[in-house]
Amino acid sequence: MDNQNKPEPQVQQPKAEITSAQNQPPQQSQKQNPTKKPYRRYYNNRKKFRPSSGEPNQLQQQVQNFGFKKISIVVPFLNEEESLRPLYNEIKKTLRGISSDYEIIFVDDGSSDKSLNVIKELTRTDNKIHYYSFRTNYGKSAALQVAFNHVTGDAVITMDADLQDDPAEIPNLLKKLEEGYDLVSGWKKKRYDPIIKKLSSKFFNYITRLFTKVKIHDFNCGLKAYRKQVVQNIRVYGELHRYIPVLANWKGFSVAEIIVKHHPRRYGKTKFGITRFFKGFVDLITVIFTTRYIKRPMHLFGFVGFFIALIGIVINLILAYEWFFIKPHSPIANRPVFFLGILLIIVGVQFFAIGLLGEILVHNFQDEKEYVIKEQK
Repeated sequence: MDNQNKPEPQVQQPKAEITSAQNQPPQQSQKQNPTKKPYRRYYNNRKKFRPSSGEPNQLQQQVQNFGFKKISIVVPFLNEEESLRPLYNEIKKTLRGISSDYEIIFVDDGSSDKSLNVIKELTRTDNKIHYYSFRTNYGKSAALQVAFNHVTGDAVITMDADLQDDPAEIPNLLKKLEEGYDLVSGWKKKRYDPIIKKLSSKFFNYITRLFTKVKIHDFNCGLKAYRKQVVQNIRVYGELHRYIPVLANWKGFSVAEIIVKHHPRRYGKTKFGITRFFKGFVDLITVIFTTRYIKRPMHLFGFVGFFIALIGIVINLILAYEWFFIKPHSPIANRPVFFLGILLIIVGVQFFAIGLLGEILVHNFQDEKEYVIKEQK
């Protein structure tokens, strides 16, 4: 009898559910009661922040569109372990505002610190990073050449890894490149370098402009933009990276220049030394020869040889005239100027012979691939 009077547990369960529903917050109870209207203030506020379908949001407005499908960023470095990660972050920040695809190529020029380890850590989180590492220090020209051989972008940006070049200048370089130029070089008009480096750089750039006739102000600026055809048709080695605009101009590519920002060095020490100043002028002679006379050596050696030999001939003719008409039969064999004239004639003939040999070599090894074709049908 007692068991029959006890309520069954199935009857008490709905009461517990009702009690719990009453204790729930208003929003939850409203969801369970379909007869009540939902609370609209929250949803109305969200609609105010939703961009309309026809208007781009603020992030999309900041993205710049260029005609280049892919951009290759080339960064050679030597012992820059403290600068690499901040530089990478700045490059990524800039590239987020560009719609084109990209790749970042780091070239380790035989660093002795932990620079390579930093790059390896970055590659684990970003598959757009590629790197090449030298066993020893070969120089910046070699590092650039290796990168040029492997770039896949139709636009190439080079910059130094010491954080003095500003990655925010990349869009400005690309804009100038889209105006129709093949190479755009940066001009560090306001520099944050030691006074000796500033003065030597001005003198170096003036001499280079004078001899090469390429009218830019800063040949050695690491921040440059190229079309892919440029890097495919130039070859840099030794210290010729300073003269890339000259090499490109000789190949027939158009060269322009824009002013870029320059920052003080944050970490490490500058790689500039007094020996690089003298190496630059020796390389200037190399560039002048390779760009102007590599296919016509007779124009250089023949002219120099002819001029030297002509001076020697004139000296000996004057001595002969003196021996015949002014001081007849006076001894001239013991006069130093007589030997100078003979020496100049011999040296002049040797230069002329070198020019002829050079012309023979050029004729035998002529290659049509050395000519850059702009368009064809």
